[in-house]
Parts: sequence; structure tokens; C-alpha cells
Amino acid sequence: MSLLMFAVTASVFAQEAKPYKEGGVTEVSFIKVKPGQFNNYLKFLDGAYKANMEAMKKAGLITGYAVYSSQARSPSDADLILTVTYPNMAALDRSDEADAISVKVLGSLDSQAKASADRESMRELLGSQLTRELILK
Repeated sequence: MSLLMFAVTASVFAQEAKPYKEGGVTEVSFIKVKPGQFNNYLKFLDGAYKANMEAMKKAGLITGYAVYSSQARSPSDADLILTVTYPNMAALDRSDEADAISVKVLGSLDSQAKASADRESMRELLGSQLTRELILK
């Protein structure tokens, strides 16, 4: 009898299987570059930012990153979008490892905080969101 119940239950779960599997997680940041600062900000991204992202990628903390130009539809819209892709949600919990890499590449947490404040003269972070890829089976 219990074998029959198991077979029926397994059949029900098999029919309710999701038609997708969960993929990577991407953090999407929306940036508004201040007037006259586009090239300066891109120089930062091509320097310190890129070096840090490459170190994170080499360590396996991220699977990729990208920079996108976007046509703002209004004065308050982003004109640059940054993405960082993680292999899964659990990778977001590896912040101690990420901090250690950033200290090695960018310097102390205090100097990173100062550099972050300095970047505010070039851009405004409008917000960010996490998205998860759903891979259709």
C-alpha cells in the first residue's frame, strides 16, 4: 500500500515540475552620468572598476560584468547601466571574500569609501535591482 502511495505522489510531483531551472543572478545598476563627466567616469570603469571585476571573476565570485550605454528617455533616466552576474544567489553571501579581493586590488575599505564619494562628482546611482535568469527546459 505504501509503495502505491509513493508512486502516486511521485507521479503528481513529476507532473508539477517547473518548466525552467534557475540560472545566474545579475545585479543591474542604473547610473546617471553628470554633464561633462562621461569620459572621466568611463576611465574609472576601464581602470579600477575593471581590475576589481576581473579579480572577482578570476576568483569565481562572479561570472561576468558589462557596461551598457542607454538612451535616457527623460532627464531623470539612466544613461549608463552596469551589470554584474553571479553564478547563483549563494554567491552573494561571499562578501568577506569579495571585500578581501577589493582591498587587494583597490586598497583599504576607508580609501574605497573615499573613492566612492569622489565618484559622486561624476555620476549619480539611481538605483539597482537583482534579476535571476530562468532557463527554459
